[in-house]
Amino acid sequence: MSDASTPTRPVDSAGTGPAGTAGSSEPGDRVARLLAAGGSGESLLGGAVRRTVLPGGLRVVTERVPGVRSAAIGVWVGVGSRDETPVTAGCSHYLEHLLFKGTPTRDALTISASLEAVGGDLNAFTSKEYTCYYARVLDSDLPLAVDVVADMVTRSLVTADDVEAERGVILEEIAMHEDDPGDVVHDVFAEAMLGSSALGRPVLGSIASIEGLGRETIADYYRSRYTPPAMVVSIAGNLDHDRALALVVDAFGDQPTAAAADPSPLRAGSYDYPPAPGIVVSERPTEQANLVLGTVGMSRHDPRRFALGVLTTALGGGMSSRLFQEIREKRGLAYSVYAFASHFADAGLFGVYAGCGPRRADEVLEIARAEVRSIAERGITAEELERARGQSHGSLLLGLEDTGSRMSRLGKSELVHGELLSVDEIMARVDAVTLDDVQAVAATLVEQPWALGVIGPFDDHDFTAAVAR
Repeated sequence: MSDASTPTRPVDSAGTGPAGTAGSSEPGDRVARLLAAGGSGESLLGGAVRRTVLPGGLRVVTERVPGVRSAAIGVWVGVGSRDETPVTAGCSHYLEHLLFKGTPTRDALTISASLEAVGGDLNAFTSKEYTCYYARVLDSDLPLAVDVVADMVTRSLVTADDVEAERGVILEEIAMHEDDPGDVVHDVFAEAMLGSSALGRPVLGSIASIEGLGRETIADYYRSRYTPPAMVVSIAGNLDHDRALALVVDAFGDQPTAAAADPSPLRAGSYDYPPAPGIVVSERPTEQANLVLGTVGMSRHDPRRFALGVLTTALGGGMSSRLFQEIREKRGLAYSVYAFASHFADAGLFGVYAGCGPRRADEVLEIARAEVRSIAERGITAEELERARGQSHGSLLLGLEDTGSRMSRLGKSELVHGELLSVDEIMARVDAVTLDDVQAVAATLVEQPWALGVIGPFDDHDFTAAVAR
């Protein structure tokens, strides 16, 4: 980290180091040749963001952020747990682990030490619909970060020995996850709402599925899913697009032009929700009951998602929200309570989480349903609407101060949203939400079937009233 008096330069400035000397020819010439070979490029958001599609289908999106000394790179792959079968459940996450184990030119220690030696961060995560490998470094170390991440993603060995060694690590990760009922209850709710579908299964997989995955299955998954058309490289920092693009081309090398594997049938069309979501109770001798009550939400492409976001914030998005005030402040029934909305390509979830004493579970669930019904019948106040808008604006603007957040926004926008909205455009859409819009969304939620996930000391407790219409 540098102080405010330290001069800053984009990574393509003369004398900046490796970023200024990438490749054997000028980046402008190399980019021109790439575009002539079948790629395409465009400027977005007034030129701060630039996007290039390479001939093989790899998409590169960059954002120049003047005045910062950091740069962040992410490689986003359009594959996640919903692309798995019951037999391969957990394969996406298993593969994420294995890509840190070694390539023909770097072993596991070299991968991690190379970025730690320059004060950088390297990590990854797997979700239901995509996987991301990312690094954050000083702008002068961007060439190193691009090279390391690209090497991992495209050239990992995935050896039988590494598969066996990492199996134990992942089984321990599952055990650690299972020890946190506040996390696991979201998996229980997904099972109650989505059944045994791929979207309803945990990202980590199960003990049985992880124990059954072999090296060939994982390697085939790697070869078929990690193809250029399924990948996005997003980079944000004090950089020049053409030189960053040259770094990407050098690091990724000659990528095949084969099309990405077909998405799962669920991803390709409208999600087919189970006809009768239900109640799933995981009995455990815990001191606290963990509850998630919810219903169908909106996909990430549904224009109503902005109204749902306002509703979620007003209902359970902070200490001033209705649920926090009613359940915690006024009645002292729970320590933690919040509302959430999850958006997928063709589906969505809306829910309320609460952790409370087992004897208070019914009362907490009743209040949660009553608050949603109240909004459906009477709406929220103008003050609540303005407060929700302000929370959304603040969250968006604060994220602009971090190159990692900017990189993440670029990658997700390109890979999963299919469009890049400016912060001003997003705030305008939030500001366009009316009181009637919020009430209409709440009315839709109330009319849908509800589901409940529970973890706690309940062997024969009847929770049907919580999901009754």
